[in-house]
Amino acid sequence: MKKLAILGASYLQLPLVEKAKHMGIETHCFAWDNEEAVCKHAADFFYPISVLEKELIYEHCLKIGIDGITTIATDICIPAISYAAEKLGLVGNSYQTALASTNKALMRAAFFKHEIDSPRFAAVQKYEAKTFESFQFPLIVKPTDRSGSLGVTKVYNEAALAGAILEAASESIEKKAIVEEFINGSEISVECISHAGQHFLLAITDKITTGEPHFVELQHHQPSQFPEEMQAAIRDLTFSALDALGIKFGASHSEFKIDTNGQITIIEIGARMGGDFIGSHLVKLSTGYDFVKGVVDVALGQFENPVLKGQKFSGVYFLSKETENLLPYFQRENAFDVEKKILKDQIEPIKSSNDRSGFLIYQSDHRIML
Repeated sequence: MKKLAILGASYLQLPLVEKAKHMGIETHCFAWDNEEAVCKHAADFFYPISVLEKELIYEHCLKIGIDGITTIATDICIPAISYAAEKLGLVGNSYQTALASTNKALMRAAFFKHEIDSPRFAAVQKYEAKTFESFQFPLIVKPTDRSGSLGVTKVYNEAALAGAILEAASESIEKKAIVEEFINGSEISVECISHAGQHFLLAITDKITTGEPHFVELQHHQPSQFPEEMQAAIRDLTFSALDALGIKFGASHSEFKIDTNGQITIIEIGARMGGDFIGSHLVKLSTGYDFVKGVVDVALGQFENPVLKGQKFSGVYFLSKETENLLPYFQRENAFDVEKKILKDQIEPIKSSNDRSGFLIYQSDHRIML
């Protein structure tokens, strides 16, 4: 029986644990032991080790004799995965690639080096006026190494910039913020899987967010409604950006903005499956391709080129104070329902994806607009 190490134990990893077990693979899960570790009881073995402890994870994996190591939908695990895979001679991206794909400042530097259009930026620990003398407001401020809209703020002037930097840096593991010139436009993401440097585009996802100041995602829809020529340009830019970061294996989730003139600007790339049910649910619902199985197969060295089996429409709506008008759809049965859940007794406003109060996943023969 093959053995798969899985980093992270939250609900995000549950589809991965369940898929691997369904495939007859022995699962070894590493994560903090807290109330969010729902995979603790789902995996065959659980190790209460921080996913940041790369050396300790490597030592355990060496002792266990794992055949592959992976995760889905979370950035924080990526460096430890690449570190262990590299030292064990397993399939995976290099450790340097892992760092570049999880640190927005390193990522921006790689894009600029390879002449890939992305926003002007500065990585800082605190506000210093001279750093931003030539920057054009508005600016977007983020932690350098977090996802899920944590610590993200749009600012219009220098008076607000210092506080936004402090907030973003406080959410950062390395206690740094990245400040970028704001790019206006529609948001999309591109879901890919790669093997030995060959990239396969699975889906392009259209997004709706709360807008400023925090830009938390409220809706995701597949397939994209952008025209085919635009989608071809998005694909080409995605593959170039993946090459720039050195991403050769596994899932990737690339985010872009497209302005009213059709200019495509890359925002960031994660060397992992998209969260928010995009990778774990929507890709299979819209294309028929089992993305989670594909991730397992890459990690274990048994990957086969993906076959997309037809086109359906799928998406997810998130419940919050901002989308409280959707509550009736959560409370009744709908013909398009795949899965839905109200997560909190009281519907709350959101500043990050952690604040959402529920979700509704759909599949249909057309895009569902609620």
